Amino acid sequence: MNLKSAFSDEPALIPYVVAGDPDPETTKEYVRALARGGADVIELGLPFSEPIADGATIQNAIQRALDAGMTPDRYLELVADLDADVPVVCMTYYNLLYQFGNEEGVESFVEAAADAGLSGLIVPDLPVEESGPLRAACDDQGLDLVFIVAPTTTDERRERILSRASGFVYVQARLGTTGAQADVSGATHESLAHLADDDLPKAVGFGVSEGEHAREIVAAGADGVVVGSALVDIVASGENVAARLESKAAELKSGALEGRHETPEPERT
Repeated sequence: MNLKSAFSDEPALIPYVVAGDPDPETTKEYVRALARGGADVIELGLPFSEPIADGATIQNAIQRALDAGMTPDRYLELVADLDADVPVVCMTYYNLLYQFGNEEGVESFVEAAADAGLSGLIVPDLPVEESGPLRAACDDQGLDLVFIVAPTTTDERRERILSRASGFVYVQARLGTTGAQADVSGATHESLAHLADDDLPKAVGFGVSEGEHAREIVAAGADGVVVGSALVDIVASGENVAARLESKAAELKSGALEGRHETPEPERT
């Protein structure tokens, strides 16, 4: 399914969970719950032993999934068995893609990902300057390649990222690793302003955890929000998880919709 089309009618909610936390069958249940709650795209993490972009909450979830036996092959089987009618994006790290299959290189994983039904990839440890082979493989298989733009990204590097990105641009709301936060970083507004003239949808993540955050971010010009740690915390609790994920997704989606319809205050003279 086309990622860009997920943003065509209204602001997109992109929830993140780790595949295999606590097990593949339960992950499928959680994905269905998030879709019922209003998710437009699912970001499904493929666990890697050194998740440098992730904070403690997601690192712990990744470790639980690895301990339960999640592998790239099992991940792709899980994706192929999903019955949620929304696009699924794989968030993982480059080494897993490169080492997949019998030969080194990214082509084998990208082909298998397309066969499994994935719509795109997010690879946070891949510099845009070294992304040519993966970009080419994704183009061959019809997958989107999503890049992250950080608050510290220079104008020159941002242009290089935008020349290679497809699907949407992942706007990092704050410096550091992932993790739920109490407020929206001021850097979010500045980053969105830098991207205002680009046609690709912009989805803001890192620290988003409440419907009010989603409202503020969309009102500031984002086309969607990415939410991870707040949902992974619910999974970790083990208590009424599917119902709570659906409810949290509905809250976040409602906030995003409110932000789209919000009228900015007029400038004072």
